[in-house]
Amino acid sequence: MRHGPPANGERSVEAAPTVSVVIPTLNERANLEFVFAALPAGLFEVVLVDGRSTDGTVEEARRLMPGVRVVHQTGRGKGNALACGFHACRGDIIVMIDADCSTDPQEIPAFVDALLGGADFAKGSRFVVGGGSDDITSLRRHGNRALNGLVNVMFRTRYTDLCYGYNAFWSRYLPVLDLDPGPRADPTTMQWGDGFEIETLINIRVARAGLRISEVPSFESARVFGVSNLNAVSDGLRVLRTVMTEFRRPRPAVATGTAPPELIEVVPPPVEHAEVSLTPDHEAPAAVERSSS
Repeated sequence: MRHGPPANGERSVEAAPTVSVVIPTLNERANLEFVFAALPAGLFEVVLVDGRSTDGTVEEARRLMPGVRVVHQTGRGKGNALACGFHACRGDIIVMIDADCSTDPQEIPAFVDALLGGADFAKGSRFVVGGGSDDITSLRRHGNRALNGLVNVMFRTRYTDLCYGYNAFWSRYLPVLDLDPGPRADPTTMQWGDGFEIETLINIRVARAGLRISEVPSFESARVFGVSNLNAVSDGLRVLRTVMTEFRRPRPAVATGTAPPELIEVVPPPVEHAEVSLTPDHEAPAAVERSSS
């Protein structure tokens, strides 16, 4: 069992892959106890990306998990947080979850299994058999359906849940996402791509690059504490802008050649999950503080 990052930056998966979990936070102190408690035992690293929380989120994270890696995002928004977190990861597999308890960390092994089964990108879906939601509103559901249909037509994909951010992918494909973590001239303002539209941007780019995509059934729970930062109308318009911008963007070179974008399979959750290389009891490497400077 490996207890540190791959030597010389290499990401070998000779035995079992190491798994990094990225969790963006903004004033999520009250929810961290529930999220951390549900994480699979012994993750290689947990990367908490904080957006200048004022409620003691970072301090609570370190109290609950002394080995957590803390990264300060360079700008604002979920998109910027994920870009910063992805670039800080050292594992073979990167999993992105939310800090509000809406995504179930206990589903992580199912996403890992999809990757071990041949997928390059494991996409969570609330709308396939085995998935569901306690949190989605009628407006969000219809907006997601419309945007999902538009993307499937424009990019020849077969996504069932475009605007859902529970995903996992092999870290070697991070360049395909082409996300810039900064630094930003003004870290208090949001640029295009910094918001919730990041989920759509990622889904489109992995499909256009020819990565093999598997949809994994996932259940979305209601937020436990706090208020969501998502605005169905304004964020929906940002997603629409993302779709149009990505359609005009030059098509990237195919990353793997393993599958055209229309080949998206749905994988049922396995009865037994494959073993992944995890350090025991969340004993991740020593915490690393990264500033925006």
